[in-house]
Amino acid sequence: MYEVEIKVPAELDATRERLREAGAERVDARRQRDTYYDAPHREFAETDEALRIRRETPLAEGVESPPEDDSDAAATVTYKGPLLDEASKTRAEHETGVDDGEALAAVFSGLGFEPAATVEKRREFWSYDGFTVTLDAVTGLDEYVEIERAVETEGEVDAAREAAVDALDRLDLDADEQVRTSYLGLLLAGEGD
Repeated sequence: MYEVEIKVPAELDATRERLREAGAERVDARRQRDTYYDAPHREFAETDEALRIRRETPLAEGVESPPEDDSDAAATVTYKGPLLDEASKTRAEHETGVDDGEALAAVFSGLGFEPAATVEKRREFWSYDGFTVTLDAVTGLDEYVEIERAVETEGEVDAAREAAVDALDRLDLDADEQVRTSYLGLLLAGEGD
């Protein structure tokens, strides 16, 4: 599977209003705490890969953040391969749910994987024109909008990317302002300072 994604800086209140006007449906809101890991056998920063455990807590509409204790949060593990093109953030991605995020963190530690950084964000998910549009407020960074769609084959990537650019344009967002660096990369580079 391939995740076709374009991320742009945006003012979230204005984008939320444009999504409502366009008939998009607000699907969900969550706080996500992503812990990224370094591998003992290669440098993910050099290979443009990522391995993370995500802990996710639902947010009711109008609630900014849940309690700080996320021990009951749903957990997933995700591996992201290197970027495939220069026109988007498309990459192979493999993700699955995990019963116990803390136990998985202990497994990673036992295998020599060390936590590199944690990214925390408040995310609001919208369904629009066959895409998931995510409004992200990232701790230590600015506000961003991501538009994405999963496709099964590499041959579907170009059409999905073009459709994403068109959808962004209809939301008065400019795909030419795209940020291809991950939130982790932006935080590590000090972009939020």
